[in-house]
Amino acid sequence: MPERHTAYSLLERFRRWIGGNPPRIQVAALPWRRTEDGRIEVLLITSRRRGRWILPKGWVEEEESPTRAAEREAYEEAGVMGRASGAELGRYQYVKKRSKSTPHRFEVSVIPLEVLDEASKWPEKKVRKKRWLPAEEAASLVEEDELARLIAGFGNPKESAS
Repeated sequence: MPERHTAYSLLERFRRWIGGNPPRIQVAALPWRRTEDGRIEVLLITSRRRGRWILPKGWVEEEESPTRAAEREAYEEAGVMGRASGAELGRYQYVKKRSKSTPHRFEVSVIPLEVLDEASKWPEKKVRKKRWLPAEEAASLVEEDELARLIAGFGNPKESAS
């Protein structure tokens, strides 16, 4: 992982040197729970526009820690409450293209969130679907390869250690 981070840092310095804008930083919660048989399940939600399977994510608000932002986004978008990890699992990138505007690059810090409770009502309930899935299956449903690797590795700690 350190080599990848170094390569990414070099790429970002080069991009800025030639005049490119840095990616916008967001934070995502990776809601998870352990099943009775000890397996890890991950919660995915659908995006509002295209219905793609994603993690709850958004912006860190003023005077808010990334951990607190992950907890807030998980509640607002998926109706789950829990304890966010103090450390990020990793990062992934994506590009959002809106009709005729310039594409925007985003880098998302993924923070695991152990789900302790689920609300019956939450702010975005009417505009999103949600599904609990084994980590491997959840990884196969997201479009971003980097995110898929993070989810799969989280569900299989032996795989992420290699």
